Amino acid sequence: MALKYKRVASLKTPEDFQAYLDAHAIDLPFDMALSAPADNPLAQGYRLKDGFKIGNRFAVLPMEGWDGTPDGKPSDETRRRWQRFGESGAKFIWGGEAVAVRFDGRANPNQLIMSEATMSSIADLQKMLLDAHQERHEQTDDLLLGLQLTHSGRFCKPSSFARSEPRTLYAHPLLDKKFKVRPEDHLMNDDTIKQLIDDFIIAAKRASRLGFHFVDVKHCHGYLGHEFLTAIDRPGPFGGSFENRTRFLRDVVAGVRAEAPGLKVGVRLSAFDLIPYTMGPGKIGVPEATDIEDYPYAFGSDGAQFSLDEPRAFLKLLEELDIELVCITIGSPYYTPHTTRPAFFPPSDGYLPPEDPLVGVARHIQLTAALKADFPNLCFVGSGYSYLQEYLPHVAQHVIRTDRTDFVGLGRMVLSYPELPADILSARPFARKLFCRTFSDCTTAPRNGLISGCYPLDAFYKQKAEAKTLKEIKKNSPV
Repeated sequence: MALKYKRVASLKTPEDFQAYLDAHAIDLPFDMALSAPADNPLAQGYRLKDGFKIGNRFAVLPMEGWDGTPDGKPSDETRRRWQRFGESGAKFIWGGEAVAVRFDGRANPNQLIMSEATMSSIADLQKMLLDAHQERHEQTDDLLLGLQLTHSGRFCKPSSFARSEPRTLYAHPLLDKKFKVRPEDHLMNDDTIKQLIDDFIIAAKRASRLGFHFVDVKHCHGYLGHEFLTAIDRPGPFGGSFENRTRFLRDVVAGVRAEAPGLKVGVRLSAFDLIPYTMGPGKIGVPEATDIEDYPYAFGSDGAQFSLDEPRAFLKLLEELDIELVCITIGSPYYTPHTTRPAFFPPSDGYLPPEDPLVGVARHIQLTAALKADFPNLCFVGSGYSYLQEYLPHVAQHVIRTDRTDFVGLGRMVLSYPELPADILSARPFARKLFCRTFSDCTTAPRNGLISGCYPLDAFYKQKAEAKTLKEIKKNSPV
């Protein structure tokens, strides 16, 4: 079915882009002209409360390649990706990628693990990023480098791409059915959660020993940290009340502060969620059918529209815990991909977008701006920018200039065009052929057991055998 939305690539000038936004009543902040390097707000430094100055306003978001080794170490593909992160010119690396704190918490059998056995290889990975940044951009003392720590919860596949080994916190009436989970077989008990808290603390200590500036205790995209926030039906100390649903975070942070003093903590948060989506008529996404009134399982929303009450309570808790770093995202790429990663072309397990993807981008920016207005002392990193393509610099400049976020986070765009931040900051001509067009191959590949990467635009992946396999998979995709 043909979509009525125009592709961004068809909008040839900033005037065309603005006219399209106006014609479709899309409230997306936009600067028509780009500033000279000396005046560009994206080139401004940002000083944290402890005095650390981050060199510019670009952040690289966690980008997993599903390409580590079975024992949790980086591969050549992992090292290349991190090197390109360093070359990007962004002065804030939010986590590099999701690193599991234990084997059974991996989202795929090639996910990195932070263990004693992998520490030296992760140290080499970190050094490669820093060396690349030093060589290309001359200094690293203004580069903030973090590591995202995770347990994948209901999306665990530690042993095989073909076999799920979920670990859940409560019986979810929609997600259990959607992902064929028998909750009675996979529920984590309180003792297991307490051991997991220890695993996070131990992983954070290791990250501190390696010199990372901070760890992200991941609370997004439907993984375990995120699921804690909706565990309203869980009895005991980790469910029910808001205090109990945030106990996991509070206990991890207390342990990190005790065992790794000086290590900063950040949180990447899905600030609101929706009812899971499925493919509907015309292959367009529609909410899963449910007769549940006052749907309670979507943090920060009623299942359809966001409400800031609980996100505000969560950010207030971050302030109380002296957590300054927060990265805002939305939903889950597993069950609401159009909200998490706005795209014209869906992944193979997705659906055609039920809204213009630019509406999704605007939602990300509006949500982050609203939360930043309420919590001006927190350091915000925004998400959802890659779909903007050529007009990403125009929107990024505006949101920083008008204080709607502190950092512009780049995800998929860094896979296809890692040097975009450097090109924006130096006012070099853009490499138009490298702009991410959100073909979603970087998601379709790992959904089908292949390594992730930008197969359409990156020659490194184009020539791989996996590119041919991926092409065949897409031919047979239902969407």
